Amino acid sequence: MAAPDVYRTIGDLRAALKPARMAGERIAMVPTMGALHDGHLSLVERARDEADRVVVSIFVNPTQFAPHEDFDAYPRNEDRDLEQLKALSVEAAFIPSVREMYPHGFATGVTVGGPSEGLESAFRPHFFDGVALVVTKLLLAAMPDVAIFGEKDYQQLCVVRRMVRDLNVPTEIIGAPTVRESDGLAMSSRNVYLSPDERKTATSLPATLREVIERLERGDDAHDVLSQARRTLEDVGFKVDYLELRDGETLGPVTEDTQSRRILVAVWLGRTRLIDNMAV
Repeated sequence: MAAPDVYRTIGDLRAALKPARMAGERIAMVPTMGALHDGHLSLVERARDEADRVVVSIFVNPTQFAPHEDFDAYPRNEDRDLEQLKALSVEAAFIPSVREMYPHGFATGVTVGGPSEGLESAFRPHFFDGVALVVTKLLLAAMPDVAIFGEKDYQQLCVVRRMVRDLNVPTEIIGAPTVRESDGLAMSSRNVYLSPDERKTATSLPATLREVIERLERGDDAHDVLSQARRTLEDVGFKVDYLELRDGETLGPVTEDTQSRRILVAVWLGRTRLIDNMAV
């Protein structure tokens, strides 16, 4: 299998994709921050099913990190990432520098509302504007027919869908199911930060979410169920940022008109922050 062609500039990527676009080929993009694991690779496999040509971007985006967060420590292994993409016959990898994405004098932002409000924004108010900015730039760089995002970052998926609709970006956004370890923990690049003992404790997170869903489906009071679940998580060592039940489409409060529900959670375990969600 051939390794993916690597493009470091937006101009080179656009030039490389132009013949495929002119030939009527369907192009899919999978935006990532690298440190690829099986969850990312499942997104690539979905992209392979959706398109003739697949582009995977690898870019640790500084605009979505606050000064106290782990931008410098975020895991990076380009050679390993490219080997994994080679095994999936990915045609192109877009790996720009920070200067390429945000050149000297860069002064433009993208502000998002709607599904970005609350949850992550209450604790990381900078985050979704940074995500919206980089996703906009990536989609404009590749101009894909479709882009694949994981449901693990469910609020992010909802924000990107809203942004693409609002800005008339001609890219279909597809959400792919969360990939989990054998013990139920959602795959994440940040799982490597967990100590062995923390890794064992972490399995309580998906187990608690499943218990919440079972109780909600039985008709138990949502406020009581969520309060008990928070106490359960705190008792085993988590610090809970949020654990909330939201409308699965808008991420607004659940109402009588809600068609689907989603439980969303963010917790700290030691120095590692974990997020997860499940449909109810």
